[in-house]
Amino acid sequence: MVLTDDELKYIEEVLGRQPNELELGMMDVMFSEHCSYKSSRPILRNFPTDGPDVILGPGDDAGIVNLTDEYALAIGMESHNHPTAVEPYGGAGTAIGGIERDIKSIG
Repeated sequence: MVLTDDELKYIEEVLGRQPNELELGMMDVMFSEHCSYKSSRPILRNFPTDGPDVILGPGDDAGIVNLTDEYALAIGMESHNHPTAVEPYGGAGTAIGGIERDIKSIG
């Protein structure tokens, strides 16, 4: 369980009670770095997300930045850090699959 005390307090306030074991598990996933980007979001906020060369800004998949009249660059970020820490080869495969999917899904 990686929920912080503040996150647990927030969940209890929203529910109006203490969460049961199933709800705790669900919320633990939802508040994880993989789903919420709670550690990286404050850093990512410092980067520009719009402008004349931004074709597709932040979202579910990769972003696209215009390089020249002929070329654009699709950029993605992957958050499968935990599987990589536990099992490097399998975790890396998961991360590569996710980032490849994100970039290919934008066309």
